[in-house]
Amino acid sequence: MKDVKKPENLVDVLILGSGPAGLAAALYAARAELKPLVLTGMELGGQAALTNTIENYPGFPEGVGGAQLGELFQKQAEHFGARIELELATEVDLSKRPFTVKTYDHEYLAKTLVITTGASPNHLNIPGETELTGRGVSYCATCDGWFFKGKKVVVVGGGDSAVEEALFLTRYASSVTIIHRRDALRAGAILQHRAKENPKVKFIWNSVITAVIGEDAVKAVCLKNVLTGEETEFPADGVFIFIGHTPNTQLFKDQIETDERGYIKADLLMQTNIPGVYAAGEVMDPNYRQVVTSAGMGAAAAIQATKFLESR
Repeated sequence: MKDVKKPENLVDVLILGSGPAGLAAALYAARAELKPLVLTGMELGGQAALTNTIENYPGFPEGVGGAQLGELFQKQAEHFGARIELELATEVDLSKRPFTVKTYDHEYLAKTLVITTGASPNHLNIPGETELTGRGVSYCATCDGWFFKGKKVVVVGGGDSAVEEALFLTRYASSVTIIHRRDALRAGAILQHRAKENPKVKFIWNSVITAVIGEDAVKAVCLKNVLTGEETEFPADGVFIFIGHTPNTQLFKDQIETDERGYIKADLLMQTNIPGVYAAGEVMDPNYRQVVTSAGMGAAAAIQATKFLESR
């Protein structure tokens, strides 16, 4: 009987995304000798790579650069046989196994798929925001709050996340000013009470930021009162923006089960509603959004993918 060769584009485990969840999944799948393929997407290392210094990932008592940690994750996965390709998935077909994943240049078939495409913080899309990201503009108080010890910061937003992060920042900053486009917060009553009782927290109502001012670092923000149209300049050392996240799930629209916000639904074993398809990290986790939790989820997803393949 003639041997049937495995198609060159057929992989046991295909991982979409190269943040902590994706690279941790790659490491575990590689150690299981499954030769996983990682399609990095647009951001090699994910959002974590954009963080100047990560001080809460175990094993680095002096902290580690976000980009450096991503490189270490990648090297470790590659050491055990993972293949990392700088490609962006443009089309996915989850209707049958093996699953089909297309990029601009290639088409892959995957026996199992691990989705770690993450979530993107919503931006204000104003002058200075992009230029000063990582130099005073941040989307993660837990990641960057420590760098603002004794400094004045502003928080943009009025929901639970914005108020929670503002309260967290009071551990470090000398003052935290919440800027909200309405005259009342949308956050829960308990959070509102805590914020209003905290002497470090101040409020600017009915206002939006129209620009971030600074060259090498944030110096101030431009404010516009939405009722009067009056524009003012407000001094600040940091700008923390919390107007929500958008999970990167457009690629899987109408193919996989998501919640009302677009986050992929996955159980405690990282399993989605499609057998052989797993999700890990911020694409299915709107709560923690930490490097360490995403890495753990990625490892779990790879372990389950390995068991799935073994069962067949």
